[in-house]
Amino acid sequence: MKLKTLLLGAIASTALAPAAFAERGSDGQVNIIYWQAPSILNPFLSGGTKDIDASALVIEPLARYDPNGKMIPYLASEIPTVENGGVSADLTSITWKIAPGIKWSDGSAFTAKDVKFTADYCMHPEGGCAQLTKFEGVTAVEALDDMTIKVTFDKPTPFPYGPFVGGESPIIQAAQFANCMGAKAPECTEANFGPIGTGPFVVEEFKPNDVITMSANQNYRDPAKPAFAKVLFKGGGDATAAGRAVMETGEFDYAWNLQLAPDVIAQMEAGGKGTPVAGFGPLVERIMLNNTDPTPSLGADERSVKRGHPFLNDPAVYKAMSLAIDRPLLVEIGYGKAGKVTCNWVPAPAAFNSDSFQCDKQDIAAANAMLDEAGYKDTNGDGIRETADGTPMKILYQTSTNAVRQDFQALIKQWWSEIGIETELRNINASVFFGGDPGSPDTFQKFYADVEMYANTFNGTDPQSYLAAGLCDKAPSPASQWQGENISRFCDSEYDALHAELTKTAGIEARAEIGKRLNDIMVSKGGMIPLVHRGRLSAHANTLGGVELNVWDSEMWNAANWHRTK
Repeated sequence: MKLKTLLLGAIASTALAPAAFAERGSDGQVNIIYWQAPSILNPFLSGGTKDIDASALVIEPLARYDPNGKMIPYLASEIPTVENGGVSADLTSITWKIAPGIKWSDGSAFTAKDVKFTADYCMHPEGGCAQLTKFEGVTAVEALDDMTIKVTFDKPTPFPYGPFVGGESPIIQAAQFANCMGAKAPECTEANFGPIGTGPFVVEEFKPNDVITMSANQNYRDPAKPAFAKVLFKGGGDATAAGRAVMETGEFDYAWNLQLAPDVIAQMEAGGKGTPVAGFGPLVERIMLNNTDPTPSLGADERSVKRGHPFLNDPAVYKAMSLAIDRPLLVEIGYGKAGKVTCNWVPAPAAFNSDSFQCDKQDIAAANAMLDEAGYKDTNGDGIRETADGTPMKILYQTSTNAVRQDFQALIKQWWSEIGIETELRNINASVFFGGDPGSPDTFQKFYADVEMYANTFNGTDPQSYLAAGLCDKAPSPASQWQGENISRFCDSEYDALHAELTKTAGIEARAEIGKRLNDIMVSKGGMIPLVHRGRLSAHANTLGGVELNVWDSEMWNAANWHRTK
């Protein structure tokens, strides 16, 4: 199967045989490899996809999105709507009914008290919750009885499905995390590394940034699932080794995020042991622009917190930097059919994809003219422009360690040198870069650099919570344990007001128009430089059944259905 066919055919899936689940654990062990190794199993303390996906095998939300973007119940009995009475007529509350008979893996009953506790945990002002945008506008979460949870908002909320929906907003057990509230959250190592869950698997041992071993949850709600008795979840290495381990050597059954050139994927597929699966969601490779001052001489309470970058806040600078980039070349060398040029932060769903910008043509001459007109001159002839006060325009450009990203860095460094900006390159082990350790100086949240490159996405087909990452109060800082979704520290009153309007606007057309305007503000006012709309590409062994690649939720969303086909 060719990569082009995979992407144009949207989502690949494997049919589930009726007799696949004769007995729980009958199919032995499944081996999963994520070359970005998980560092924690609590997604409320990490925004990294690797951590969210690993934890999705253990802890679950009330509802998920299926591969078509449709919301489906998981721990809830149904999706609340106005029509069925679950969403109030004035749109100020949503009431979830929990499905009967669900137990935690320790055998205790799963109740609405656990759901309420999860909200209190994430919304604690000292907790530094990485998923706080999911609770934007929430004023109260109440357990009406053991099986009913009510979420109340501060105003009419046409899209009330932020809390407890999707892999980024699962439920944690109140009893296990009771002593982990607020500032204590990062200190609860045992709970963060081995959460008790309702999902198909139970953590046996977790070695951060290395390997996780799991076993079938004997209290899982479907007595015939999961088919696998054991999970080996290996982290580390690189995308090339991960792809080979599935498609060439057959050592592993599933490899995630094969960020590799198209010809490399084709060579691996020829190995005959595995199949690549791909689909386009809203995943965007971008360059984040630090809106604060990351100067190393500043202390931790100021570095990447103090407002005002020495020159990156100037539209002439970041627009010139964007003009200098040859995006079609980046797509060609990095992704082929698995990539598209984008000027947008939110390129999907299609209704939210803005057409305000053109960025498919590199123009070095125009970029230089823009900087000349803005007064940035090279006064000493060293090839580096200076600011008005004589500061050389030198930047630190960091990203995670990955062959495609290092290729991008090298090209972009060259292009920026052609417009008089000197660039120092830095790459950091992905497990560290995307980890949530508040003590590490190298996380993407801490952003101790001028620009940094990565990709991320969101659960579901409505980007309201995702766009909340541009709100002023969502910037990581020491006070939030360096957690927060506003990585660039972008802050704009127009943006904040427009997002508030989005939260109370009904109708897909009206919501999409606001979403596009928010996208345009973020890009035009220097929050980021979008580069490539990336297809999500993973691979599974030919003997692994039940796999349905999901670009709208965690890739582990239906691991309970995975089974051995032969």
